[in-house]
Amino acid sequence: MTEQIRVAVLGAAGRMGATTCAAVEAAPDLTLVARVDSSDGVAGVGATGAQVAVDFTVPSVTEANVHALLDAGVHAVVGATGWTDASRARVAEHLARVNADRPQGRGLGVVIAPNFGLSAVLAMQFAARAARYFESAEVIELHHPTKVDAPSGTARHTAAAIAAVRADAGLGPMPDATETGWEARGADVDGVRVHAVRLRGLVAHEEVLLGNPGEQLVIRQDSFDRVSFMPGVLLAVREVASRPGLTVGLEHLLDLG
Repeated sequence: MTEQIRVAVLGAAGRMGATTCAAVEAAPDLTLVARVDSSDGVAGVGATGAQVAVDFTVPSVTEANVHALLDAGVHAVVGATGWTDASRARVAEHLARVNADRPQGRGLGVVIAPNFGLSAVLAMQFAARAARYFESAEVIELHHPTKVDAPSGTARHTAAAIAAVRADAGLGPMPDATETGWEARGADVDGVRVHAVRLRGLVAHEEVLLGNPGEQLVIRQDSFDRVSFMPGVLLAVREVASRPGLTVGLEHLLDLG
């Protein structure tokens, strides 16, 4: 029999956390050992025997949770948003410090995924590959109105990837004659405009618009139900122990050529 991976879920009372708990319980190779909600804290996760913890909490606590998990010797899979270059750097430094004291091949891993949906990850990859061929690119993300951050982590990740490809291709700033009303042009993520919609009835959706004179390419991804994120979450749970250090983006766990 395959050895079970023992999993704790942080933010278990939330919608994503509850869906993750159900997915872990249904997986034959995983065992749910702890459901942690906002009132529990994470100090006791290590005592549950958890090998991997999945964090679907909120931006204000997720970084502290990851540091606590590393101190407890637990791998982390993170879906909570609100991460910055600085906060990711602090986690990477913490990983380097704790892994230096661990046996070879037994280092801790952290996977931070802006989006666990396979269709969303593929859309981001397609957009990045197409970006070098288009003069203009903008991102629109659409979510439910209870989402606390904007733009979404997925949209920021998408825009940053587009910007990196454009820079690598030697493309300059995108054409934009706007002089007034910049607040209507959305957020600027590395020179790529990102627009956020919050609307009742939505779950998680993204459009990437790419334009050239006389043509337009639209890449659209829709997540209608949170169960669509579970294959990606479970993949990360199964893979994180074999990837010491920090991994940002589910695409690194997929064979995308």
